[in-house]
Amino acid sequence: MKAITVTDRDAGTAGMRLTEEPEPTAAENDVVVRVRASGFTPGELMWPATWTDRAGRDRTPSIPGHELAGVVSALGYGTTGLTVGQRVFGLADWSRNGSLAEYVAVEARNLAPLPADIDFVTGASLPISGLTAWQGLFEHGRLEAGRSVLVHGAAGGVGSVVTQLAREAGAHVIGTGRPADRTAALDFGAHDFVALGEDDLGTVGQVDLVFDVIGGKIGDRSTDLVRPGGTLVSIAEQPARQPEGGRAVFFVVEVDRGQLTEIARRVRNGRLRTNVAVVRPLAEAADAFNPTRRVAGKTVITVGDPTTERTTPS
Repeated sequence: MKAITVTDRDAGTAGMRLTEEPEPTAAENDVVVRVRASGFTPGELMWPATWTDRAGRDRTPSIPGHELAGVVSALGYGTTGLTVGQRVFGLADWSRNGSLAEYVAVEARNLAPLPADIDFVTGASLPISGLTAWQGLFEHGRLEAGRSVLVHGAAGGVGSVVTQLAREAGAHVIGTGRPADRTAALDFGAHDFVALGEDDLGTVGQVDLVFDVIGGKIGDRSTDLVRPGGTLVSIAEQPARQPEGGRAVFFVVEVDRGQLTEIARRVRNGRLRTNVAVVRPLAEAADAFNPTRRVAGKTVITVGDPTTERTTPS
């Protein structure tokens, strides 16, 4: 199969190659998925799990990319709940080969059915953004209706989903971002917008929940914006200090089939829009990974023609 592989952690995106690799086989409770679209996180090449397995052993050449949408092509022993030919989406394990390939082996529990009226590109853009937003708001942030939420990067891949889910939950949403992101953030549902670098964050006042995807000075300044009893939720880094009278939480997203299903249901009924900024073919994945090409929104890599796959009904 064709796949994007990396072998040198010091080479960055220059070390990414389109190569021929053996097709994976399905271990116990695995499925093999014929990948039709893949999403990735720009910082993956910095993750230890990209280069070593759970025991710390070198596993290069490794295949990055962990978000995926595609069609089940094989079942491992003992696998239940999915069938060959079924459309699925979800996350590949961090410490196994990923989805920038024609096929990927995934634990069945990491996947959810992808409804037939959601295309593969949209499906591949949802797992990390959707699960991160859901878990940050409702599990770690304990969001309730009537609360106020400050969403950093509100026009980005994660922030746009956070904004939409928070507004749907009945929160007052204040988005932040670059000045050029104002229109997009408001379009995704933010009630107000603060342009980082131009406006003073202090004008926001105190809020019940800060959702931080940036970290650094912005994350540190945001700690003072959390009112007593409130929460700072970060996916960027462990907060340096706790808000006065509140709490700070850093978390790494986990796969949850039920949450994936809820996210897909909201996409189907028009309550949630994914934020896909760029779509590139597999051969151009290395260029798309290049940090100088960052865009506001998700970059999705297509594998083959994602519109022509024969599937069984979901």
